[in-house]
Amino acid sequence: MAKVVLETRQLTKRFEDVVAVDGVDLAVQEGEVFGFLGPNGSGKTTTIGMVLGLLHPTMGEIAVFGKRVDPGNVAPLREVGALVGGPAMVPGFTARHNLHLLTYLDSASLDGASRAERVDEVLAQVGLGLAADRKVGGFSLGMKQRMGLAAAMLHRPRLLILDEPTNGLDPAGMREIRGLLRSLAAEGVTIFLSSHLLHEVEQVCDRVAVLKDGRVVAQGRVSELLGGGATVRARVPDAEAAARRLRGLPEVTSVRSNGSYVEVVGLPSEVVNLQLVQNGIVPSELLTQQHDLEHVFLELTAEAA
Repeated sequence: MAKVVLETRQLTKRFEDVVAVDGVDLAVQEGEVFGFLGPNGSGKTTTIGMVLGLLHPTMGEIAVFGKRVDPGNVAPLREVGALVGGPAMVPGFTARHNLHLLTYLDSASLDGASRAERVDEVLAQVGLGLAADRKVGGFSLGMKQRMGLAAAMLHRPRLLILDEPTNGLDPAGMREIRGLLRSLAAEGVTIFLSSHLLHEVEQVCDRVAVLKDGRVVAQGRVSELLGGGATVRARVPDAEAAARRLRGLPEVTSVRSNGSYVEVVGLPSEVVNLQLVQNGIVPSELLTQQHDLEHVFLELTAEAA
């Protein structure tokens, strides 16, 4: 059974009359990349702040490596690296010099490795090896994000908490960071990833939790949330009549008319075609659109009509 590295139970945060986080239960397993998703204002940043001991929960518990965390007890976070918001660096210092300063703040965690070797190692891992001696004040937003990731990795954490780590990166840079996260997970590092880039999350994460209005509305493996689902779109003479014929069939989860098309979720295209033809409705076109994480996310977080 997989070991749980980060767990929250009924985690709640109220700011006067506003409930920012409402009874959130999470269980992040060792060595996985766990995606934390939600619209702006859903409570993601507040949840991360409580996990990192920066905010007092109104109610509930947080455990990291099986030990309780709160602002009065942050000892379990010694093996946690975090990138939340923009990294704080000295603009007039080089990338290498900035990271050297950080190693002196936490030298015990380097396990005997020389500071210089570790600094060069993480700079190379995040793609800044050739920029090590450049002053960070001249770095682009994407390069500064890489610096923040290097700083988070510096002390060899067992858990990485990352909030939008690919912010400012071009597609090639995103691919590099995605590969780095997967390689770290393969080495046993657990990664808690908050991001709004759903395509990236779908490619890199093992499991995800989706937050809406402070509550978890879905949690599980990416493949489970996608569910192998697809929408079959059939172009027909009368979409409303076709929708009426398909509603109520076993395994159908959704049917709607959309202009000249009827859209069906839960049945393969050949079954949709057969059912329509048997009812005297002959489609002139059949399309199957496989669901992606963006589709699922939008359905889960859509406001009620």
